[in-house]
Amino acid sequence: MRLREFDRRAQDFLARHPEAVVVHISCGLDTRFERVDNGQVEWYDLDLSDVIDLRRKLIDETARCRFLGCSVFDKAWLDTVSIHTGRPFLFLAEGVLPYFEEAQVKDLVLILKERFPGAELFFDAMTPFILRLHNLELVFSKVSARLHWGLKHGRDLESWSAGIRLLDEWFYFERPEPRLGAARLMRYCPPLAKGVGIFHYQLGNCVG
Repeated sequence: MRLREFDRRAQDFLARHPEAVVVHISCGLDTRFERVDNGQVEWYDLDLSDVIDLRRKLIDETARCRFLGCSVFDKAWLDTVSIHTGRPFLFLAEGVLPYFEEAQVKDLVLILKERFPGAELFFDAMTPFILRLHNLELVFSKVSARLHWGLKHGRDLESWSAGIRLLDEWFYFERPEPRLGAARLMRYCPPLAKGVGIFHYQLGNCVG
């Protein structure tokens, strides 16, 4: 469901901005470019260097879909994608931001707003309550990764800086979805119905 919704959002953005630049943060081995390519977009898949090394063995890098092997907190990649002056930017962060501390997420959002005014950002997040439940489940598993950052309300990001604007939010359990099975009943419990979602922001206003 998450992958499907991110694809839909990317396609909608490219329908509005056919010549946009898209940066897929923490891409892993995802092939979203192949699913949503409109023949004009400039696309960057960004992940840690060892992930990108594996990606290059399995997925072709092309003239319009390039790979960036570094941390999202490594500012060098910002210079690489900044060569596309005057074009709309979209940043996709799927399944990654909750693993960082709030200060790190805030720093990333603010630098994107500064370097790419008017850019749009999609990411998924869960409330602090759901985050705690998730981490509690991991206590009884061998998985060491823990989530650190939760988003209580979508508009909370607007307080981080003037010009950050929530455009839309989408929640898994608010809509009928056969794939959820019995979990569909969570939509009738408010703390759970809006516990996990995808959020869409505009980061400041376009220059010029």
